[in-house]
Amino acid sequence: MSRELLETFPNPRPGREYTIEHVAPEFTSLCPKTGQPDFATITLTYAPAELCVELKSLKMYYHSFRNKGIFYEAVVNEMLDDFVAAFDPLWIEVRGEFHVRGGISSVVVAQSSRAEEPPNR
Repeated sequence: MSRELLETFPNPRPGREYTIEHVAPEFTSLCPKTGQPDFATITLTYAPAELCVELKSLKMYYHSFRNKGIFYEAVVNEMLDDFVAAFDPLWIEVRGEFHVRGGISSVVVAQSSRAEEPPNR
């Protein structure tokens, strides 16, 4: 459902590896156990191949999680799968920094690369 919200545009510099980073400090979803809101900063970092993600669609995609009951680990991995399917980057990292709940903050990171090893950054 959410994946369809992602729009893309042609990479203006295909053939040149460069990094794009988008930071969304106001991400929200719902705890699947309590129904209470979870808050996070989601950082999307990728090296585009043929396509780049369009920002308004990315914002709407993030917003689609607002009323969804989902665990942190599932959020980050679902995003990674959706991003790879939508714009197939050379490499990508999705980082979710979830705010403190019950005295514990959590960071979940998922990566994917066309190569066997992600590039050093």
